[in-house]
Amino acid sequence: MSNFNQNTLKQKIELKGIGLHNGVEVNLTVKPAKPNTGIVFKRIDINNDNNVIHATFKNVVEPILCTKLRNENGVHVSTVEHLMAAFYGEGIDNALVEVDAPEIPIMDGSAVDFVDAIRSAGIEEQDIPRKFIKVLKKIEVKDGQKFISIEPLNQDLIIDFEIIFNNPLIRTRRKEFKFSHDDLTEIYNSRTFCLYEEIDNIKRMGLAKGGSLENAIVVQGSRILNEDGLRNRHEFVYHKILDCLGDIMLSGNRIFGHIKTSQGGHALTNKLLMKFFSDEANWKLENFENIEKQNENSLKKPVAIGA
Repeated sequence: MSNFNQNTLKQKIELKGIGLHNGVEVNLTVKPAKPNTGIVFKRIDINNDNNVIHATFKNVVEPILCTKLRNENGVHVSTVEHLMAAFYGEGIDNALVEVDAPEIPIMDGSAVDFVDAIRSAGIEEQDIPRKFIKVLKKIEVKDGQKFISIEPLNQDLIIDFEIIFNNPLIRTRRKEFKFSHDDLTEIYNSRTFCLYEEIDNIKRMGLAKGGSLENAIVVQGSRILNEDGLRNRHEFVYHKILDCLGDIMLSGNRIFGHIKTSQGGHALTNKLLMKFFSDEANWKLENFENIEKQNENSLKKPVAIGA
């Protein structure tokens, strides 16, 4: 299977779980979709014509501790980021996601269940070329000490992520992920996490009603409350990269660019996408056919010997 064309699933996927924030049991079905469909969510518990929500950064609302999408009629679906990251990493461009509740199931707090289901279903290559977003100039968003930026990079995606926590276990950690060379396994497996002392405040916000040690890492001081500990030594920052990858998928196409962020999150990534796409001078769409032609032309250019 090449990276030249768009992909969908060979057959549907069915999963069941609980919403992290609303605590509601939800059935999830992911179905194949035609080329150029993109990722579309459908609330099948709502019986009208307004139950379709397109997975685009323009539809993001209230990105607090998760990514929430809402259509023009007010129908919403939340916590889409781990599923979207699985779509990005596994090369799924087109899919219809049906859910019977307003939140995607959290599963074990990572993307691994979604990835395993996609691989079990198989991937079907389609006849329409895949398009890529090429970054033309650097764009940056700052929020106090927090920042995120994206700048040009040739035919690859790099996410350079730094987390800073006032906690003796998490502390400051930074990792760089290069999409073309690095293995996604540990990123897929990295779970969402929180500090024990923040749980009461999160619950007062009406969130994390379905949260437990089965779907999140909980850190109290210098110890992890989960019996199995961490799955990998970089699980905290890798989960942030997973979230970022899922939020970047909301651009509608895969991006060639270098993303750098410190203390980033769903809201900051969305602000970056809004600013980046607000000016067409920042980006352009390309497909591999055009990229290959550019590469061929550059090879044909005469090289000056000497100076």
